[in-house]
Amino acid sequence: MEKFDVAIIGGGILGTAISYWISLLYDLRVCVIEKEKNVARHTSSRNTGVVHSPFYLDPAKRKKSALTSLISHDLWETMAKKKNLPWLQVGTIEVALNESQHHTLEKYLKWSAKNGIPEDQTQLLDDKELEKKEPNLKAYSGLYCSRDVSTDYGLFTKELKKESEKNGTQFLFGKKLESVTVGTDSILSFSDATTLDATLTINCAGGNSLDIAKKFGLATEYDDLHFRGEYWIADSNYSNLVQTNIYTVARFSEFPFLDPHWIKRSNGTTEIGPNAVPVATPETYLGYTGDIGETIDKVKEIISGNVKKLLLNPDFLTLISKEFLSSISKTAMVHRVQEFIPKVKPEYFTEHGTAGIRTPIISEKGEFEKDILELFGKNSFHIVNYNSPGATGAPAYSALVVKQLQEKGLLKSSTKQKSSFWSFEDIINQA
Repeated sequence: MEKFDVAIIGGGILGTAISYWISLLYDLRVCVIEKEKNVARHTSSRNTGVVHSPFYLDPAKRKKSALTSLISHDLWETMAKKKNLPWLQVGTIEVALNESQHHTLEKYLKWSAKNGIPEDQTQLLDDKELEKKEPNLKAYSGLYCSRDVSTDYGLFTKELKKESEKNGTQFLFGKKLESVTVGTDSILSFSDATTLDATLTINCAGGNSLDIAKKFGLATEYDDLHFRGEYWIADSNYSNLVQTNIYTVARFSEFPFLDPHWIKRSNGTTEIGPNAVPVATPETYLGYTGDIGETIDKVKEIISGNVKKLLLNPDFLTLISKEFLSSISKTAMVHRVQEFIPKVKPEYFTEHGTAGIRTPIISEKGEFEKDILELFGKNSFHIVNYNSPGATGAPAYSALVVKQLQEKGLLKSSTKQKSSFWSFEDIINQA
């Protein structure tokens, strides 16, 4: 049985970034455990690729997400320049379709300042100013943020893996966790009949993180749901109807879904989406059920758990019915986009974009948890509900995780930092 000082479960952008910091600061045996054949096979590559500015995040309720997103913008830019990775400055306009939504944008403008975004990088525009900036965009008003960027987080994750490996991290692929025995250390057993011993285990397994936390006897009061977001790619003749990322104010703010938007990707394509379609597993990218056994388990969980209370919410049921319609009908999806870009037509979109899955956590009250859940177990630490803008904030958030583990005594005094394009101390000082 191999023994590691630190075992990180999840080879997405967060797990890889945490491995980078620990391997940079410590002379420890560190491994990243990933059930797929490479890093970033799921959410870390299946996202919009936007480096988000936190103007839309409540500074009281989502302070850590807002702070780490703000700090990480410059970290990603530094890495992009050093590694020659995509970095396309496109900006974002969040549009309001009526006066009520306009008041939300006014609130966002105040949040933008509280979250530290420079004043000259956000601007509230009326309908005439919007039309002047983007002639094909029609809305009541819009909040323009110039600093937003399109990139490729999958490529960033792969580059971080290389850097982490240089520092000694071992990446173990094809390792699906089956069971855990918690003692002085944790014994992790995998589906390939192998095991390993870990002094400290860090769980950041994305859509599987809650299930893994429960294997450690934690978070038993929570359930989760998996929602697939689907996209359509605009044909090249129509991809520049609007040259800025366009988001709309969410109609149901209590639910963690986004109304369809217009995304300029770093590879030059344009996509519309997403919807939010319930699926059985965090890897069900086609169809709705996935693995039959996992589907049956999820149905049992829904019938007996927290989700049952959520299903009593009529607004939620109305929203889900519309999301299903936009999944089975491209025309329904395009009609939603026509509310702010009237010139788009269904025939402009002939190819599916990349589908991604978000896994929000449901509380005992049947409500969606708004922020990240950080849970300590015996010699383990679990990051659950790490959703958007998680990829944006990953460099700074992972540094704060390491600092937190230091303060808890789970990581002892660090060694001298090895050569790096990021500074751990600078991030901690900014936070």
